[in-house]
Amino acid sequence: MSVNYAAGLKNTRMNDVKNAIDAGGAAGKVNIYTSGYATLLVSIPLAYPGSSVTGAVLNLLGTPRTGTGAANGVAAIAKVLTSADVVVADGLTVGLTSADIILDNVNIASGQTVNLNSGSITHG
Repeated sequence: MSVNYAAGLKNTRMNDVKNAIDAGGAAGKVNIYTSGYATLLVSIPLAYPGSSVTGAVLNLLGTPRTGTGAANGVAAIAKVLTSADVVVADGLTVGLTSADIILDNVNIASGQTVNLNSGSITHG
């Protein structure tokens, strides 16, 4: 059975995530990987501050953001990290639509410019 939280608690939890992303003293980042975190495809720096919270939804600010492909592969999963490489959230879905992290292309090549068009995390 799933747990249901009061709206105020959801907002508090998502604001804690927002604050954690910026806790490294500089802009955090989104790392995009192939399935199972097998290969890091691209690291995309976030704005600073990196996000805002409305309701129980954290939205990344300053999108689109760009990064340069570090390897070849199909983007499948993502992590959000602080500037000090502390993982704040992982298991984020990646896609062209209807995903936590929306990219312009999920087929990434080394040296390719990758655009993070939008990103959000919704408290369940």
